[in-house]
Amino acid sequence: MKLYVSQRAPNPRRVQMFIAEKEITGIESVLVDINAHEHRSAAFRERNPLARIPVLELDDGRMLSETRAICTYLEGLYPAPNLMGATSEERAFIEMADRRVEWYLMLPLANAIRHQHPGLALLEQPQFPDYGASQQAKGLDTAAWLDRLLLAQPWVAGDRFTVADITAFCTLEFARLLKLRPADAGLHALQAWRDRVAQRPSAAA
Repeated sequence: MKLYVSQRAPNPRRVQMFIAEKEITGIESVLVDINAHEHRSAAFRERNPLARIPVLELDDGRMLSETRAICTYLEGLYPAPNLMGATSEERAFIEMADRRVEWYLMLPLANAIRHQHPGLALLEQPQFPDYGASQQAKGLDTAAWLDRLLLAQPWVAGDRFTVADITAFCTLEFARLLKLRPADAGLHALQAWRDRVAQRPSAAA
């Protein structure tokens, strides 16, 4: 299989970290230069007509896109260590946690970066800085909620490390482009959690 990724983007990193947690080998990483708009080329659109990354090219030639779908596929092929839930009940609650992080933390902070950071101007035209600022405020509200949650439990979805922690960690690492550090905003539980995750070997993926 081949995994099409890009540097520094959070969604490809989520899949790469997921693969690293499971210690999956044999998947070739193919770097796509999004700053050069390679993801918008005709060749890449044959892999994903929506020009989005990551994309997993399966052994039979089919293309699987969307981060959550790729992780679900890999979880089925490599069920241990379990990252998405062992029972239907656990899967539902882990997915709830992951979706909350994805929609209410990752999406607004990504929009904040895309519309405020000068380095993203090549990818986001036009940029709307006021919109980016408003999205940053929404993302910080969710970060405050997550900080409170992590005062009550060790991991984002409960008592063990899951895909929801991967999504949250990759989001916070991407948000460093906003110079966002949880402790600087008084979010000390979130900072402590981030620092714990950063010690995992998969964090280097």
